[in-house]
Amino acid sequence: MNEKLREYARLLVRVGLNIQPGQRMIISSPVECAAFARLCAAEAYEAQCKEVVMNWTDDAMTRMKYQNAAEEIFDEVPLWRRHFFNDHALEGAAYLAISATDPENLKGVDSQRMIRAQRASGKALKDFDRLQMCGGFPWCIASIPIPSWAVRVFPDMDEAEAVSALWDAIFQAVRITGDGKAVERWHEHLDTLQKRLETLNALKLQSLHYTNALGTDLTVELPEGHVWESGGDVTLNGQTYIANIPTEEIFTAPLKTGANGVIMGSMPLVHDGNTIENFRFVVENGKIVEAAARLGEQVLQAAISVDEGAAYFGEVALVPYDSPISNQGLLFYNTLFDENAACHIAFGEAYPCLEGGQKMSKDELKARGLNDSITHVDFMIGTPDLSITGKTRDGREVPIFINGNFAPDI
Repeated sequence: MNEKLREYARLLVRVGLNIQPGQRMIISSPVECAAFARLCAAEAYEAQCKEVVMNWTDDAMTRMKYQNAAEEIFDEVPLWRRHFFNDHALEGAAYLAISATDPENLKGVDSQRMIRAQRASGKALKDFDRLQMCGGFPWCIASIPIPSWAVRVFPDMDEAEAVSALWDAIFQAVRITGDGKAVERWHEHLDTLQKRLETLNALKLQSLHYTNALGTDLTVELPEGHVWESGGDVTLNGQTYIANIPTEEIFTAPLKTGANGVIMGSMPLVHDGNTIENFRFVVENGKIVEAAARLGEQVLQAAISVDEGAAYFGEVALVPYDSPISNQGLLFYNTLFDENAACHIAFGEAYPCLEGGQKMSKDELKARGLNDSITHVDFMIGTPDLSITGKTRDGREVPIFINGNFAPDI
């Protein structure tokens, strides 16, 4: 186990962030994950990192705040917090986020407080959010088990068994076996993703048409000059990094006003400490005009009303149903894993997936048809029978997905 933990920390720091000598590293981590955060810090210092700075979080304190703090707190962001995130982003510091939380930590909390806090944060941390989306600094999101999350994934096990089982599932998802070859396996995986995105880019698609037996029937237009990207990315100054570990996706940005039809969520969505299940969207000219859910509908309605752009799409991502995560047959109740088990779409902010998009301003990206928002929420739509047909700009129809997986020619 110790060897696997060290290998995992090394993967995140050396490949996920590709930390450079003299570069600062920020770690956001739950207090329950302190031991692993220290392993990551030690790995960073071994790589000659200038300084590791910690940003601790705690589920219990977060819930207490939303339940008991004074009303004005949710419309404010302290100056020190603005400087912490914005200044480090402007400096180009590497950012590691250890994502581990109770999926229902904020169940029953006033959703309006969460919306207000998100709006305040979006205004205050504009530099951080802008630079994160355009490759201004290397960032990586990864996870390790905590008990409250593990027992949600494995409800029939006691706490210790559930944590152990979740560790095994995570190691399998991130290609760690304890043999010290995870970095090599990841480079091979990234090469496979790169070949597929090159094939997709060569097609110069105009639109994608999604259908499945759940009831999804959605057409999504893609902006002219769009580019497909994968988990491996490059900062503006040329530093390679992987934003999500694990990652199985190839993604691009849709045309803001170009989506029409009905889309069904194929897996529960954990958002703002709540679980949303059996949900559907009706979309007209890019905008979500109807949203319904069997469970968590109020949370879903709040999520798409954070700002004007929250009701429009910002990402379409292709993930084969036959993948190391999906094949485990687990619902992780954590978007980092669940979005890499199935095709997904995000409502909210668009990644600058255009030729030269990383260097474009917000206004330039909007003029090219991309969505702007302070939120970005991925939801899963992939199923074993998902069909995606692409239409090229010269009018040809090309199968992209057949029965949940990439078509043979992709």
